[in-house]
Amino acid sequence: MTQWNDTDTPLAYLITVRTYGTWLHGDERGSVDRFMNEYGTKRIPQRDHRREYNRSIMSREQVYLDGARRKSVENAIREVCQHRNWRLLAINVRTNHFHTVVVTPGLKPDRALNAFKSYATRNMRKSGCYSDTKTPWVDKGSERWLWNEISVANACD
Repeated sequence: MTQWNDTDTPLAYLITVRTYGTWLHGDERGSVDRFMNEYGTKRIPQRDHRREYNRSIMSREQVYLDGARRKSVENAIREVCQHRNWRLLAINVRTNHFHTVVVTPGLKPDRALNAFKSYATRNMRKSGCYSDTKTPWVDKGSERWLWNEISVANACD
């Protein structure tokens, strides 16, 4: 496998999106925010008061993905990839997030991230398993640029 990609274009992107309210700053798992989000830096540590504050300002309940929602999200992501001729290398939809490894020639990962969220929300509503008028997703998501075959293989695993 290639150790490095000599171009300025990543081979693929690892995109992760969480559902609303399921991983708050201050949580024991750690988190990142707009101030602490540089590659290789430490996560925000557990802080009960910060987690409780964030919970207190939530505008609604947490959103979880049951079996019907997970299937709907997966179908939507596959549909958008097929429609836009993106190569979906891996997908894993969990109860509070999804991961994808995707190739989007010539596009930055935010285009795919936003498309995945909007297609998934629309598909869940269409299939009747999500009726809230607000998005089930957090505002942003994680976009990791995968520069070589090893990082792509690791992300797919």
